Amino acid sequence: MGRSVRTSFVILDAQSVKNTATPQNKGYDGGKKISGIKRHLAVDINGLPFAIHITTANVSERDGAIALLALNEEQFDLVQRVMADGGYTGDNLASRSMQSLVQMSLLPNKVI
Repeated sequence: MGRSVRTSFVILDAQSVKNTATPQNKGYDGGKKISGIKRHLAVDINGLPFAIHITTANVSERDGAIALLALNEEQFDLVQRVMADGGYTGDNLASRSMQSLVQMSLLPNKVI
């Protein structure tokens, strides 16, 4: 009796990082004041990468998560719960995630 090989719980987050690529391959994240790319990442309960999507830094966390879900739809089949911070609020993400997920939990922006 152990855990299933496939996870049913993932955590979503994004990280903006600087890059030196040509201008069409980077954007500006006004909140973080970084010109570059943004890594949208879903990790499983062990912290291992579950799904990754790279965008320009000017793409919001919410829009990046919608793309991540769409591009990895079959991988999220068994996922029942997603945890994310306040950057993932919005009707579009909620309706998109409810099509494939049972529950999405949002954490406050500042967690101690």
